[in-house]
Amino acid sequence: MQQMYAIRTDPRIDAVAVPENLRVGLMVAEQRKRCSAMGCQARFFNFAFGQSPFPVPPELVTSLKREATLGYYTDAAGTEELREAVAGFYARHFGIEAGPERVVVGNGSKELIYIIVSMMEATWVIPSPAWIGYAPIITLLGKEYRTLPSRPDRGYRLDPADLEAVLAAHPAERHILIFNNPNNPTGAVYTRQELEAIASVCREYGCLVIADEIYALTTYDFERFTSMGTVYPEGTFVTGGLSKDRSAAGYRLGTCILPQDCPEELVADFTKVAATMYTSVATPVQYAAITAYAEDPAVEEYMQTARAVHGIMSHYMSKAVSTIDGVRATVPEGGFYFLADFNLLADDLRQCGVTRSHDLSTALLAHPHHVATIGGDAIMLPQDQYGVRVACVDYDGRRALDLYREDRPTTSLEKTAFVHEVAPLMVEGVGAMRRFVEEVRKESG
Repeated sequence: MQQMYAIRTDPRIDAVAVPENLRVGLMVAEQRKRCSAMGCQARFFNFAFGQSPFPVPPELVTSLKREATLGYYTDAAGTEELREAVAGFYARHFGIEAGPERVVVGNGSKELIYIIVSMMEATWVIPSPAWIGYAPIITLLGKEYRTLPSRPDRGYRLDPADLEAVLAAHPAERHILIFNNPNNPTGAVYTRQELEAIASVCREYGCLVIADEIYALTTYDFERFTSMGTVYPEGTFVTGGLSKDRSAAGYRLGTCILPQDCPEELVADFTKVAATMYTSVATPVQYAAITAYAEDPAVEEYMQTARAVHGIMSHYMSKAVSTIDGVRATVPEGGFYFLADFNLLADDLRQCGVTRSHDLSTALLAHPHHVATIGGDAIMLPQDQYGVRVACVDYDGRRALDLYREDRPTTSLEKTAFVHEVAPLMVEGVGAMRRFVEEVRKESG
């Protein structure tokens, strides 16, 4: 008789939780079932899922249709034409002078970050709170990381002194800092002076940086944005892509600018790993993306309009949430998130059974509140720190763009009216969050 063997996966997978966006989706589905069983047909408020609500720019759609017949493979690093377009784009928008030989194209910036982590022998440093994807990537690859908590009194910005303390405590180790700017989940944008202070510490200790700047062109006052690639060019991998500022998340195209004067071996190794993993990015998408990175007035106008609407929505939501008694909110400067801080209510929450930070998002989702958020260890908050990420994208993006272009709001009253007109569910969701806090206070006595 043939012996049967158990099918086993790598133990490292056990250490990786279900991706938070999928987990929250399952939680919402289960909560809907429970509510339906009790006859509740109330709305759910989606503050959890971070995806641009806007349609893909028509120019990209036209290009993709035109290139749909291209069925051949390309170079693993990307077509020469696309890499030249990306290099030109980064020179125009960010002042990064990099030839196409320093550009690598992948299936989204997440995949490119995965490749960098897989290639580099290093201990990783992740400022907290952080995007939900960094720690799982590092864990899946069996690498080590150190969490570097940031403080509310600094707006959850990385303190260079804290970074130096970590690097100085382990001088024999190579470290790589994963630095997200604009930040997900806080919406913070770092000034040039802040970046220079961080870069100075990195230079002193030989710490490299992955600058995840996927939200760079959603910075509301874009003239204020500085890329780490211009401040610390010799030690920075700059990643970006089409998913946020051009709303083409489904195209799955990301870019990486390799460090200045990086050795030819690094370029060759990156290409080798890329070729091993995915052969090449879909050829039609690459050629369509040339339009996205070329000098195109229509695409530029699209990005300007989209970030203006993001700014209106996120500022309104942050201000509205901060008026809830006991809740503080970061003031976003880019992207479409902010962090809602519930720590003033910590004692009340514990008395209501919300004993860990991770329980807060579950409690907000429960009946009758129906507010979907992401928080706790998913965004790398310590379990005694209560906070949730609020995404400001639950509205009809096409209608928002059209309305903004027709009658651009300029005053505070006009912007408030714009939000109420375009995003009524987000406005109602703040009310549901307020009622949650009132109930917590009431139950705790």
